[in-house]
Amino acid sequence: MPRSTRRETPSGPVPEGVSGGREDFWRAGGASGGRVGTSGAREGISGGREPTRRRVIEAAAGLLAREGREAVTTRAVAAAAGVQPPAIYRHFDDMDGLLDAVAEHGYARFLEAKQASPAPDDPVEDLRAGWDLAVEFGLANPALYAMMYGEPRRGTDSAAFRTGMEILLGRIRRLAAVGRLRVAEPLAAALVHATARGAVLTWLSLPEDGRDPALLTAMREAMVTAVTTESPAVQDPGPAGAARALRAVLPQQTALSEAEQHLLGEWLDRLSR
Repeated sequence: MPRSTRRETPSGPVPEGVSGGREDFWRAGGASGGRVGTSGAREGISGGREPTRRRVIEAAAGLLAREGREAVTTRAVAAAAGVQPPAIYRHFDDMDGLLDAVAEHGYARFLEAKQASPAPDDPVEDLRAGWDLAVEFGLANPALYAMMYGEPRRGTDSAAFRTGMEILLGRIRRLAAVGRLRVAEPLAAALVHATARGAVLTWLSLPEDGRDPALLTAMREAMVTAVTTESPAVQDPGPAGAARALRAVLPQQTALSEAEQHLLGEWLDRLSR
């Protein structure tokens, strides 16, 4: 049976050891501790000191979390942020621009949690933990997640999104460094991202009585099987071990010309010493 770090709650599986449940963590605004889902602005921030743009974004995020996408209108956001409707358009070209900013806000919250979560020593377990974290975020923030990932490219130009992808690529490189990566790094990252996204959106599309946590576990383990090997492809750590492993199979390769194989063989011989 695959390793499970989840326990079931009405809103979906959450990891063991989180007081109050991971869903409470997310609904409380992630690692930053602000409460986006229960008020128009984070607790502890004075409305007079908070920049208007930030208040508008958080008001829109709060409406989205509480009442869904249809509730995010100019009038409702302005009322929740305590501004006049024209003030919104001094900061955003249109409602689509505001929604892009809300998506960026979501990526930033997700990034905070990624950075706060300690990485397990085992790179395969680290991959599982990162996948679980992404899924848990989606289950706890269904409307926000559907907007972030259900609409291609929305918010993906943000610094938070790019940094989050770098964290994922870092997990993939850890696997490659210990000889556990089955496919090329870009393909591995795409598989991790696609399976987590698909798992959340599929889960949210199901009726509540049809949501079986086994679906999430099966999708995670299918991703792990597709991305990783059972045992290290290279037994000796470091470049020398990798060079020796590649040198051993070089004569069997047909993609390189004889001259290219000879040159690569010389380089690998040097690295193997």
